[in-house]
Amino acid sequence: MATAMDWLPWSLLLFSLMCETSAFYVPGVAPINFHQNDPVEIKAVKLTSSRTQLPYEYYSLPFCQPSKITYKAENLGEVLRGDRIVNTPFQVLMNSEKKCEVLCSQSNKPVTLTVEQSRLVAERITEDYYVHLIADNLPVATRLELYSNRDSDDKKKEKDVQFEHGYRLGFTDVNKIYLHNHLSFILYYHREDMEEDQEHTYRVVRFEVIPQSIRLEDLKADEKSSCTLPEGTNSSPQEIDPTKENQLYFTYSVHWEESDIKWASRWDTYLTMSDVQIHWFSIINSVVVVFFLSGILSMIIIRTLRKDIANYNKEDDIEDTMEESGWKLVHGDVFRPPQYPMILSSLLGSGIQLFCMILIVIFVAMLGMLSPSSRGALMTTACFLFMFMGVFGGFSAGRLYRTLKGHRWKKGAFCTATLYPGVVFGICFVLNCFIWGKHSSGAVPFPTMVALLCMWFGISLPLVYLGYYFGFRKQPYDNPVRTNQIPRQIPEQRWYMNRFVGILMAGILPFGAMFIELFFIFSAIWENQFYYLFGFLFLVFIILVVSCSQISIVMVYFQLCAEDYRWWWRNFLVSGGSAFYVLVYAIFYFVNKVSSSSHKYCSILQSKERMGKFFAGILEPSLLCDPTEVMCGPIIRGSQAYLTTATHRAHCPQREAWARIQMSP
Repeated sequence: MATAMDWLPWSLLLFSLMCETSAFYVPGVAPINFHQNDPVEIKAVKLTSSRTQLPYEYYSLPFCQPSKITYKAENLGEVLRGDRIVNTPFQVLMNSEKKCEVLCSQSNKPVTLTVEQSRLVAERITEDYYVHLIADNLPVATRLELYSNRDSDDKKKEKDVQFEHGYRLGFTDVNKIYLHNHLSFILYYHREDMEEDQEHTYRVVRFEVIPQSIRLEDLKADEKSSCTLPEGTNSSPQEIDPTKENQLYFTYSVHWEESDIKWASRWDTYLTMSDVQIHWFSIINSVVVVFFLSGILSMIIIRTLRKDIANYNKEDDIEDTMEESGWKLVHGDVFRPPQYPMILSSLLGSGIQLFCMILIVIFVAMLGMLSPSSRGALMTTACFLFMFMGVFGGFSAGRLYRTLKGHRWKKGAFCTATLYPGVVFGICFVLNCFIWGKHSSGAVPFPTMVALLCMWFGISLPLVYLGYYFGFRKQPYDNPVRTNQIPRQIPEQRWYMNRFVGILMAGILPFGAMFIELFFIFSAIWENQFYYLFGFLFLVFIILVVSCSQISIVMVYFQLCAEDYRWWWRNFLVSGGSAFYVLVYAIFYFVNKVSSSSHKYCSILQSKERMGKFFAGILEPSLLCDPTEVMCGPIIRGSQAYLTTATHRAHCPQREAWARIQMSP
């Protein structure tokens, strides 16, 4: 009876949770139902350009403003992305058409741009800036219709429809600059099934725009803020002359269409990838790399180590088996503590912290819990997880530091909590100074920077100290052999055993396993694309971990065979090979893909104003190199420790037997 009463509260709790599951929605992405003529608010997010990589607020340009400007309260991820969501004067009603409406019209007078404003608008247009708007949290997109068979007949042409995020601010033609001053909004709605006596409800499922440039003389506006668009293609575009004042109208139109797309599938338009096959090619390529490394490991471990250990385990003639060579000669020095054990353990602890954060974020995103509709959720989750994973990083660093005969655990804990985050914060602060100088919305505001510092020293630092304390108190890792008091002399090494050559050689295969996926990640970072193939990314991440572990075992084996027992630092840096290639590839992508205009470097190097942009663009890839280096370090260190411990533990019993024979009378 008592057992049944104990289970009763838990059963009621489980039943209540099951009953509430039907009403569950991910926070921030619950659907909004609209009725006929309900207002649908159009908000502006930011202005972006893949050439300058500097986002700006919507009202940094002289667009029409509402009577009261209201900024949305953003989360940490949105602020770090440079989003500044603000209301706009567009008046859009559900399922209500508008042929042409004039914005900021005062007594039928056009908007006058000053010389300074005209120069700023012209500069943004020449820098290929895009305007990003949202309606019901759905980003605006520009439809692009591409024809694959240009030379064939019109009937045989295959039309490929793609969508471009945002819309172009303007365009240039024959050294003249034109502004898109008319926006044709096309909104798609899905009619929800209701009972006969209830009013129909609608949900927004797509938001498109067709930007147009129409000069002032071709637009006819009346006193009621209505306008008449020119018929056909007889109108001329609205030119912006940066050397004088310009007059123009800002106008828009609204068109509604019914769609069969349901609300749950409305993001498929933005997330649909037409090149899924190349991702499978990336996975197959990575698996081939892993099998290649597995073959090398099988040859080394099964054929070489197994044979050597079998010879040592023979008890017939111990004196003959004690003629050692290669890795067997360094058994008394292989576990000698390295130089700067505190810094090594701190970097390994930060790597564990980063590894746990990336693993959880990718896994949760793969399950669909970090949808793009929840803006900034991915970056916010990553920041908070990095702070809370400090307890695991501190525990790993503390136990390793004690294993390496360290004694100053408080200093080691402080080094673990501040060394790697301090480097990243310093690089970000330098980048932020350049972005501040350009008055970009991508600059992290001072209150947000203070909040990040409070999270660092208020959450991460105490958790690292807590984990470090318990890790330092725990029993250190057991070494199977004793370390000699006098270090063994290391013979002269061949050129290919040089540490820098080894790092570059070891980094090729892990980088080859992930470089195809890096292309899409860089596109998402620098070209304002959506990246949502976290299933592929999770597979590539697992393959990267396996390939790093395998290549580290191969490298440590060759190093020990060369009678060089200083494997701790050198093989922690083995992962730096792949990080170095990531840095080189990031710079290559930035130079050739992002800034691909022919006059790019001439204008950048000749203009002091743009030197900051160039320097910031070169510094930014280093933020991608550091996590790869620090994250892969613990993987490699763990694999090498396993190899050295296993081989020397198997080698240990016969050595003790030989010592007893020598000591016997």
